Order: sequence, then structure tokens, then C-alpha cells
Amino acid sequence: MVRDRRGFIRRTKQREVILSVLQSTDTHPSADWIYEEVRQVLPNISLGTIYRNLRILVDSGEAMELRFGSGASRFDGNPKNHYHFVCLNCDRIYDLELSLQEKLEEQVSEKAGHRVLDHRLEFYGICDVCQSKKNTIDEPRHHDS
Repeated sequence: MVRDRRGFIRRTKQREVILSVLQSTDTHPSADWIYEEVRQVLPNISLGTIYRNLRILVDSGEAMELRFGSGASRFDGNPKNHYHFVCLNCDRIYDLELSLQEKLEEQVSEKAGHRVLDHRLEFYGICDVCQSKKNTIDEPRHHDS
């Protein structure tokens, strides 16, 4: 990470544009999608710069990296811990705002004696959009975990 002399992560134009693109969508895009969007503002940016800056944004807590099975990572501009629903038919990822976080962490701590620092929870199924397209739901792809 590029830090200034006080230890703070230096703000760059590239990082600001990448974060802006990421925060302007709720589609949980891949690095390649972010690259194509950022190139509209910064045409000379490289894919390597996108990956380096996404890593910095994730490491600094400004973005979240989502890894689902063996597919490419997806990124979330909302770094606050929240849950996701993954459609096995269209691969879209939806944010879920549920009030379970603290209760789940307390239960694990109480029942198992572990100190929970964080957790992640995803739901898998068929989204409402795909359900409304009845003929497209033949056999959903299976989740690899």
C-alpha cells in the first residue's frame, strides 16, 4: 500500500474513480467490469492498476471482496457487514439487510466459547426476477463450496 509519511494511505485519482464506480452500482461487479467502467473516465488505466487499487480498497475497509466458489471475485462498494443472496440461475448478487449479525455472533460466543471477530453469510437460490420468468428455471447451477 502506498502510505504517506504519517502512515495514512495516500489518495490517488485512480483509486477515487474506482471507488466511485464501485459505490455507484449494486451489481457486485467483477474487476473486469470495473476496469471497463473506469476506462471511460481514465482511458489509459491498466487492469493491473485496477487489481492493485481494489486490493488497497479491500484491505483498508473501503470495499468488500466477495468470493463465491471457483468463480472470479466480485466487489461490493458497501464495506459494512451485510448479507447476500446469490441467484443460482442468473448469478446476480443481491444485498440483504437483516438484523442477525450481533445475535449470531453472540450465539457462537456463548455456545462455543469462541471470540467472534467477524462473519459472512450468503443465501443461495432463485431470485424473484428469474422466478417470474418461469421457463428459464430448468435446473439451476449448483454452488461449489
